[in-house]
Amino acid sequence: MAAYLIVQGTITDEVQYQKYREAVVPLITRHGGRFLVRGGAVETLEGSPDDRRPVIFEFPSMAALHAFWDSPDYVPVKKLREAAADFNIWAVEGV
Repeated sequence: MAAYLIVQGTITDEVQYQKYREAVVPLITRHGGRFLVRGGAVETLEGSPDDRRPVIFEFPSMAALHAFWDSPDYVPVKKLREAAADFNIWAVEGV
């Protein structure tokens, strides 16, 4: 069953975040992940507007998603993100 990593956040340091972006995409790909949504325009249909950019990755399974998230290779990359952005991140199983 597919699993989705859903990210919504605000970038606070674009230069530092670019370093994160360049490092994280190969790690995600290595664990079978791929972009589904990458910061496109958001239209609020109901509820309060939220201007934070959304990103959604699809992984083959929750195990693959956790293999990426818990990877020792991700530890230094995650620190790049923590210094450059404020994110909410969810892992969701698909149907």
